[in-house]
Amino acid sequence: MSEPRKLEVLRAIVEDYVHSREPVGSKALVERHHLGVSSATIRNDMAVLEEEGLIAAPHTSAGRIPTDKGYRLFVDRISQVKPLSAAERRAIHSLLEGPDDLDDILERTVRLLSQLTNQVAVVQYPHSNRALVRHVEFVLLAPKQVLVVLIADTGSVGQKVIDAGSDVSNEALMALRARFLGSISGTQLALLSQVLPSVVALCPPELRSLAQVLAHGLETLSDTSREERILMAGTANLARSNVDFPLSIGPVLEALEEQVVMLRLLSDMGDDPRGVTVSIGRENPYDGLAEASVVATGYGSGAKVGILGPTRMDYPTTMAAVRAVARYLSRILGG
Repeated sequence: MSEPRKLEVLRAIVEDYVHSREPVGSKALVERHHLGVSSATIRNDMAVLEEEGLIAAPHTSAGRIPTDKGYRLFVDRISQVKPLSAAERRAIHSLLEGPDDLDDILERTVRLLSQLTNQVAVVQYPHSNRALVRHVEFVLLAPKQVLVVLIADTGSVGQKVIDAGSDVSNEALMALRARFLGSISGTQLALLSQVLPSVVALCPPELRSLAQVLAHGLETLSDTSREERILMAGTANLARSNVDFPLSIGPVLEALEEQVVMLRLLSDMGDDPRGVTVSIGRENPYDGLAEASVVATGYGSGAKVGILGPTRMDYPTTMAAVRAVARYLSRILGG
């Protein structure tokens, strides 16, 4: 059995199984694919694939299904990630373009990716330990109430209403905004708590008390924005894939609920020359995901976006969707 034909037979089995959910027999392969050999030859080829651990026979069927090893060989032989259609690209563009608010953009991203792939979509918030201050704003809401706004270069926006303790004038806020912005613009959020005391110390004595209160508000916002978080959508798609999790869907749902598990999984996934990394079945370090695959890639400053679903998935289409969405996301966020 030649290597090209082995790969061609494996590809046909993977594609048929993904499409039909049914174990694939030699007769069906001959009927549906132009492999150029007889049914008997295909049976021999399938026997070789089974010996090599690339396909297996479910105990209730004469057909064969891909193993994790078979999916891995199939995915590794995808030399290039196919581009999305023009219609799919337009859909991504129209759904992701909009207000420059990080929460809103990421929520639309996971909904869109879930719809494109019929899987659970997951997006990691940008790594804010590398995020920089882009803008600050102080807005007078009431004589003693000020809205403090901190905007990072990742697009994240933090807001906090603070009590100034005494009446505040718009003129004082404008003066302090200019001073703060001039001093901390471009500063890493992670270093803001170290920089702010010196900014306060350089403020005019009559504004120093207010400056201290505003600095505390900014420091609180920088701490909050550095929390590692993920968003997800499409968990209901797992229920429709219940047949793909014969042992139990429970551990998969538990992994999704445990944000720490998903964050670690996404962070540990390396880079692939094609731009999309695939972790299949038992390759996942978390036992609860032994029947699942994760397809992910980086966007912006290194955060990840991807999908989680059963190992029986349309890998080429899913990889293309994940890569395309990540590229649009990077462009929108200026990463």
